[in-house]
Amino acid sequence: MTNGRDDSQPIRLDALLPVEIAQQAEEVGVRKAKLDAVSVFMLAVLAGGFIAVGAIFATTVSLGSAVLSYGIARVLAGVAFSTGLIMVVAGGAELFTGNNLIVMAFASGRISWQALVRNWVLVYLGNFVGSLVTAYSMYLANQHLIADGAMGNAMLNIAHTKASLAFVPAFVLGVFCNALVCMAVWMCFGARTTSGRILAIVPPIAAFVAASFEHSVANMYFIPVALFVKSGAAPEFFEKIHKTAADFPNLTWSKFLIGNLIPVTLGNIIGGGGLVGAMYWFIYLRRAKRG
Repeated sequence: MTNGRDDSQPIRLDALLPVEIAQQAEEVGVRKAKLDAVSVFMLAVLAGGFIAVGAIFATTVSLGSAVLSYGIARVLAGVAFSTGLIMVVAGGAELFTGNNLIVMAFASGRISWQALVRNWVLVYLGNFVGSLVTAYSMYLANQHLIADGAMGNAMLNIAHTKASLAFVPAFVLGVFCNALVCMAVWMCFGARTTSGRILAIVPPIAAFVAASFEHSVANMYFIPVALFVKSGAAPEFFEKIHKTAADFPNLTWSKFLIGNLIPVTLGNIIGGGGLVGAMYWFIYLRRAKRG
């Protein structure tokens, strides 16, 4: 025995089979639902900050898109953004979109609907706090002045595009986004090493960013940081980017909270909880519940 490990037991490096992943996802859901409220909230604050860091990285990478084709620039931004989910998974934080998979534990009768809603509400609020604090911190740090204002210009353009989405497109883009995010988390359940989890995360996350799908927690950073810049940046900044705050009419708090966050969040729940969690539960775990 070495370091508390029985050396007679072989170390498995092969990935779990899909049915084993489903069982693992259910067990993880039970543990998440039973975690105390303070721990859940603080881990969610961390996750909000981690996703915001991924968003900052992706925005920075996008600054060089003028010399790259659109597709390549979007893929590179997606690879950069995946850093956020890597930190969430490897660091053990609580992310609302990934936690949509808890529906598997609920569907099996292992947790109550109250426990499910409790987790989602606490994690969503914690993600919002972590993202918002990071966004305001980046504004205070004058991140928008990087590259002679190019960073701030990118922040404003990204956020204005998101805030300009109508309800249905935002909802549908949210569905497809979290289907990919939860597939990344699902595949992580099957990996036995950190490197395996990283490899499982990057392609789906790069795909959703490249396709401009909508992630509710990421938008908790992308849009507020631009709102802070729009309302608080000095006139010299707008002169550098040859624009004014009036050039971003849809970038408002109401457009963010009502026009974007609500439909994207609903879409995320359907995509992650329905298309991934409920679907895999039906395929692999429904018979186990009957038994």
